Amino acid sequence: MTVKKRADRQMTGVAGEFFVAAELSKRGLHTAPTLGNAKDIDLLALNPETGRYFAVQVKAKRDRNGTFWFSHTNVNRTNTYVFVLINGVDEPVQYCIVPGGLLADEPERFGEMFTAPAEKKPGVHWKYLVREGFEGDWSVFGEVVA
Repeated sequence: MTVKKRADRQMTGVAGEFFVAAELSKRGLHTAPTLGNAKDIDLLALNPETGRYFAVQVKAKRDRNGTFWFSHTNVNRTNTYVFVLINGVDEPVQYCIVPGGLLADEPERFGEMFTAPAEKKPGVHWKYLVREGFEGDWSVFGEVVA
């Protein structure tokens, strides 16, 4: 991978994390980025109404025609996964929110590629996340008065 591609991917990832942090804050959750200081956790969030904490893993891309590359074997069932399509300038950001337990327990819901062996580059395609009804469903974080 070229240095430019790696830098673009890192910028996409960081942008995705901040977009998710903003959305969670907008919904009344107290949110803090880990800035790489916690393995497999990008954000920590607290629902002040319920006292429940969330470890959030963000997966970000710039286009809906691609795949979020990771395997069902790497899912942390206690995390909440937020898949982010940043899209182009002047286009709204899109989100799919999936509990880690669901990704771990029902990987077949997310397409054949998600359960593929590592040498075949496993991942989840956006269309499966949308088809399964996860787009824009922030309810996993609970009701909060913002």
